[in-house]
Formats: sequence, structure tokens, C-alpha cells
Amino acid sequence: MPFLLLAGAVLLVTVGALSTGYRRIDLEALRSDPTSRTIFLEIRVPRVLLGLIVGGSLGVVGAALQALFRNPLADPFTLGVSGGGALGASLAIALGLGGRVGALPLVFVAALMGAGLAVLIVYRLASVGAVLLPGALLLAGVVINLIAAAGVLMLQCLADYTRALQILRWLVGSLDVVGSGVLWPMLLFLTPGIVALLVLARDLHLLAVDAETAASLGVNVHRVERITYVASCLVVGTTVAVAGPIGFVGLVVPHAVRRLFGEDVRVVMPCSLLLGAAFLVLADTMARTLLGAAEVPVGAVTALAGGPAFLWLLGRRRHASLL
Repeated sequence: MPFLLLAGAVLLVTVGALSTGYRRIDLEALRSDPTSRTIFLEIRVPRVLLGLIVGGSLGVVGAALQALFRNPLADPFTLGVSGGGALGASLAIALGLGGRVGALPLVFVAALMGAGLAVLIVYRLASVGAVLLPGALLLAGVVINLIAAAGVLMLQCLADYTRALQILRWLVGSLDVVGSGVLWPMLLFLTPGIVALLVLARDLHLLAVDAETAASLGVNVHRVERITYVASCLVVGTTVAVAGPIGFVGLVVPHAVRRLFGEDVRVVMPCSLLLGAAFLVLADTMARTLLGAAEVPVGAVTALAGGPAFLWLLGRRRHASLL
């Protein structure tokens, strides 16, 4: 039942997003107006698809990491991946690298390389032999993010005004794409990562209780930790490279799902995938329609909506625990 409800919500939000915008497009316009058809197929459809992909990816990674770390504050951007990706993209923008490698913009490639470098550093710092230490992983990721943020700030100071503004706009996050060329390469990276996380949902459900219980029930704890980390980094690095660091989706959505459907990670993870997709598409629809022709960065909308929602969920949880 939860899956059907959320799938219906995703369908409803998607149809609404496709038909809503500064220029209203209906079936008659699609049949008779080439300009409307081009806007719909080359701008609106790719943008909604990107929102579904990025939102769903961040939602499922957030649910997996909160189960892995047994920490409700863990989110996709605590691993250092977003910081590395932001630094790589900012460096490419500051240097004026506007070319493409095949179908991929150089900014995308630089962000992916930065994210990959951050992953290697954090993994090296948090591993002892074949053992991955979750606490050290979390701390190393936070510190790498802080160092990368300082690097981005320095690049903004050194770059000229136009490029500094481009860096700032990228850092806020955007789903502004033209055509579907970037979506297919993105899916090549995302699909194995998301499938691996969903396959591990049962093991993560046991790990969310505690590592000893999971090990006693046959879970290879170290193997699950490594695979979850690698798959999460792959998914987050790819989404950050394309859409920038869009915050609060991976933090708030799993909390909302647990509030609606309970604590079972086997339910929380796929439901977070669906709700994350619906949440980000809804936020992007608001971002491009609230001010008419002007557009608000979608990352600002997710922060303004997700921050208060998270505080409300936190307050309700404390109230319930007191009762």
C-alpha cells in the first residue's frame, strides 16, 4: 500500500510539473505549435526527469546512510562527496572550462573527478586494513566538506565577477538542463548504485538495530558497510556533478517516510526513493513558477521547505518520546 500511494503521488506531481510553467502547454498546443512542442520535449520533460532521478537518488541514499550510521542526522552530503564535487566544479568554472567530453560538460567531469578524489581520501582515512570505521568515515567526510568549502570560497574570491556568480549559482543547485543528453550517462552511474542499496535493504535493517545483532543473524557487517559506502558515493557524486549540491532531500525525506510508514528500513528505502522524487519535482515546479518569469534556485526552495519540515518532525518525535 505505501508503494502504491507514493507511486500515485509521483505520477500526480510529474503530470502537474509537465503542464505547469511560465508558458502553459496543453495537448492542443503540442499538436499545433512547434515552439511549444520544442519547449515541452527539449526543456520541460528532461528537467522533470532529472528532478525525479536526482530526488529519488538522494532520498534512497539518505535512508541507507541513516541506517548504516544509526544516526538520524546522516545525509548524502556528510560523506565529503558533495564537497569534493563542488570544489571540482568550481575549479572548472573558475578556469573557464566550458567545453565538453563527448556528451558530458567539462564541469560535470571535473565535479565527478573531485567527488571521486574526496571518496578516496575519506576511505583511506576511515579504513584500517579491510575494516571500514563508520564513525571515522562520518568525521572524515565532514572535515573534507569543510576543507572543500574553504577551497570554493577562495576560488570565488580569485575569480572574476561573472565566474564567481556562476560558481554561486552552481552551489545552490539547479535542474536546468536542455535535452536528455546528460540523463543517459547519468543513469549508467546511478542504476548500479541504487540497485545495490535496495538489495542491501534487509541487511541495513538489521544494522540499524546494532552491528552485533546483525552479525549474529548472518550479516557480513564489514562487507555491507563497504558496499553501502561505495554505492552511496557513486550515486551522490553523480547527482552533485549534474545538479549541484541540492540539500535537505536526503535528510528530510527518510524522516517523513518513517513518520508515515514506520521504521522498517526495507520499506523506508524504496519509499524514500519515491517520495524524494516527488518532493524534488514539486520543489522545482515551485522554483520556476512562484515568481512568474523569474526563477528561484531549486536548492533554496528545498532548504526553505525542508529545514522547517525537519524541525517540525524533530519536535513531534521529542513530543512522542516524552509521552
